[in-house]
Amino acid sequence: MAYALDKLPLETLIGPVARATEVLVRLDERVARSPVRDGFVERQHFADAASALWLEGELVHLEDLVLHDAHMDIRTPTHELTRAHAVLRTRRRIFAQKPDWALSRDGFLALTGRGGAMPAAGQKSRDGEGARTASVEADDRDDAEADLLAEEFAEIDAVLARSSKILSGSGVPAKAARPDDRPDLIYDLDWNEEERLAEWQDIVARTRDLPGVLRAAVLLEAWSDIEVLQHATWLGPLFVAGLLRQEGLAGNHFASLHLGAKNIPRERRRARNRSDRLLACLDGIHHAALFGLKEHDRLTIAKSQMERRLRERRASSKLPDLVELVLSRPLVSAGMIQDKLRVTKQGALNLVGELGLREMTGRGRFRAWGLV
Repeated sequence: MAYALDKLPLETLIGPVARATEVLVRLDERVARSPVRDGFVERQHFADAASALWLEGELVHLEDLVLHDAHMDIRTPTHELTRAHAVLRTRRRIFAQKPDWALSRDGFLALTGRGGAMPAAGQKSRDGEGARTASVEADDRDDAEADLLAEEFAEIDAVLARSSKILSGSGVPAKAARPDDRPDLIYDLDWNEEERLAEWQDIVARTRDLPGVLRAAVLLEAWSDIEVLQHATWLGPLFVAGLLRQEGLAGNHFASLHLGAKNIPRERRRARNRSDRLLACLDGIHHAALFGLKEHDRLTIAKSQMERRLRERRASSKLPDLVELVLSRPLVSAGMIQDKLRVTKQGALNLVGELGLREMTGRGRFRAWGLV
């Protein structure tokens, strides 16, 4: 059954749509001219990645995610941590591309794992002749080797065929392979992801004339209602965040929709009434923008306070670099400071003391510092 768009309760939704749009656009305008834009965007990536796992019932500490991203884990990474890092890398990948890439054909196939990278036409034509010449020489060398190995491969194939016949049973036909080569132990056979993806893409096409924020809420609710992907439910909000960026409502940052949904009670996000779920999605977008405004103001104030400590410093001082590092990460460790600033461990600790950072872990070893 097609997703009904002609029954949207516009009278109920128009107020929340206007409110969320106002805050989202205000945040984007503020970030566009902000001196802490890069640090703000990077911090939002980390916060949203941790929130994506929180919505699935998993707890991932920001400290562990930051250290894992810097390849400085203090313990073996958990499955949840690696999944959170996948969200983090996907957010960075989408934000590094053009605004319309995520929902384009190439972007959609790449992000859902259904497309390979193809060489550009120009590159293919430039490399064609050289490759053709090299292939002729390679074929001459390979023919001799192929003749020597042909008999051995034929014997191996015969052994494998006999073994397969014995293991599968003489009267039992071999099980047909899945078209997408995905293991049945992990993926449900009855879960047709291709059909669900096509249905969601159809909704994307049918909502082109809706206001940007309302369209985003409809797509968020539809992604959850259709249950498009089995093991990457977090990808839907990233697509929608890419849509908001494409529409120009969040052109200078990447909306943290998981972080906004985290503030919405589960009863509202999973309500039986679609109108209630749409309102919850709109409130999630509104909360994400409000959190972004508060975080941006906090970073701006922290930057101005730390820059006061840079007065009368030598031109070769590492403190300005440390300020930029602290603004770009929720937490920093001594190892991260050593790696980024090229200083010794004691030098890193001295810089932390000069900048007056707050120790966030309460530990004697493997400590990390952040903004107050």
